[in-house]
Amino acid sequence: MKPIKYDRHARRRMKEREVTEEEVGITMNEPEYIEPSIKERKNAYKFINYRFLRVTFKEEYDHLLIITVTVRKKPFKGETYENRIQ
Repeated sequence: MKPIKYDRHARRRMKEREVTEEEVGITMNEPEYIEPSIKERKNAYKFINYRFLRVTFKEEYDHLLIITVTVRKKPFKGETYENRIQ
């Protein structure tokens, strides 16, 4: 996997939402699924530490750029998770 770099916006959101680099790394390495987003971006989803993470990223030539991180207690629209507690 390519190295991960963080946009300033992503760092702020991670701090606000108490998401660690480790959690982002796990989401990027082992996503439940990935879907396309706008502007050539993608969303990676993962249920981790009793919450649902959505990591929006862009794949650059030599790294993955994390754009933002969103957290929810319930699944994102259309997601189904069964017995995913870690």
